[in-house]
Amino acid sequence: MLISANSLSLSYNGHNVVEGFNLSIPPRTIVGLIGPNGSGKTTILRALAGLIEPRAGTALVQGKHAFHLDKRLRARKIGWVPQQESAAWPLTVAEVVRLGRAPHRGWLMPFTTDDMKIVENALARADLLELQHRPVNKLSGGEFQRVLIARVLAQEPEALLLDEPTASLDIHHQIQVLDLVRGLVHEKGLSVVMAIHDLNLAVRYCDQLVLLNGGRQVSAGTPEEVLTPQNLHTVFGVNARLYRDPWGAWAVSVQ
Repeated sequence: MLISANSLSLSYNGHNVVEGFNLSIPPRTIVGLIGPNGSGKTTILRALAGLIEPRAGTALVQGKHAFHLDKRLRARKIGWVPQQESAAWPLTVAEVVRLGRAPHRGWLMPFTTDDMKIVENALARADLLELQHRPVNKLSGGEFQRVLIARVLAQEPEALLLDEPTASLDIHHQIQVLDLVRGLVHEKGLSVVMAIHDLNLAVRYCDQLVLLNGGRQVSAGTPEEVLTPQNLHTVFGVNARLYRDPWGAWAVSVQ
């Protein structure tokens, strides 16, 4: 497994926020972290990305502790897209996306033809070619989110960690981004872990779900196994159920 967590416990600002979390992600799999606000989804992703040190247990990248892994090597393995990042940089869209090539280059190495092709492909797949010369501090929130997605595509990692990747996006670009993620999983065998609030998007795109509440793992498995009426009521306080819509896809209905 490229990414795994074993009895992972995490703290934030001196408070215990995650207890005993376990996860192993096979290739070509999308795992969705779901749960109410404050249930620990973002903190778990940050630990898997090697950005915070566990209080107990382990967050591993190819069997090595993520927090202690060399940053350049870690960036070649894992692409991290946070939910919020400053867009105050005086850089164009294309310049930000080119930053994704940094783990593959020395500081003074010029961009190669292959680098530029990879960047152009990332811009195209994120529907950003027409915006590539625009300063990122002039973009809408949804446009900037697509820039972050394109930057991580240019990085060409083996796994993606996405914190609410559809935040600020309209429904067209929500579907476009998640279709893109699923396509990369199938084409390149990526492993993906993403925090996602929209349960209908979660059941549409995730192979496995992990339901969290109060920093603890309530259930893990397929969407059908996890999104039971009992779990939905216990965690979200709503009467809801999973059903097949007229197109044959899973959807969540709330009473």
